[in-house]
Amino acid sequence: MTDQYYSGHIPTPIGQMIAVVNNHGAVVRLDFEEDRRRPLPVSQISITRHDDQAVAHIAEQLHEYFARERRRFELELAPRGTPFLQSAWQHLAQVPYGTMTTYGELAKCADHKSSARAYGRANAINPISIIVPCHRVIGANGKLTGYSGGLDKKEALLQLEGCSFQACLF
Repeated sequence: MTDQYYSGHIPTPIGQMIAVVNNHGAVVRLDFEEDRRRPLPVSQISITRHDDQAVAHIAEQLHEYFARERRRFELELAPRGTPFLQSAWQHLAQVPYGTMTTYGELAKCADHKSSARAYGRANAINPISIIVPCHRVIGANGKLTGYSGGLDKKEALLQLEGCSFQACLF
């Protein structure tokens, strides 16, 4: 049986999200609806049907996160990408709630200390926003850097997690 994919909308306090799951319920994508990179990657997945109920388990955990009742997601993830991207996203997923790191530190933790730019690119194309916390990565200068959902959303997520830009470095 080939994988089937279902999409669904999830409202959040900072904007509408679109989730894509496979027929096993694993998260393939999670993007803000107005995410500037969403149309191309999602169009490469053949969606079987739109079904908000198929993504209800994601919605529940996101609602708990936004209510500050959840710090770790317990969802099966199935992002699509090269072995390097898969590895980079796994390392990114280990950045703890309420902390921030830099691309260079992320690369160093993954034993690829000279690959900060490659980790920056992997972060930029992370297909599972919030759950794989690319919002927790900032520039080496301590400033907020690009976030496909918009810097306003990145800042809101960091504030939700209690990050002050001086005190939360991982």
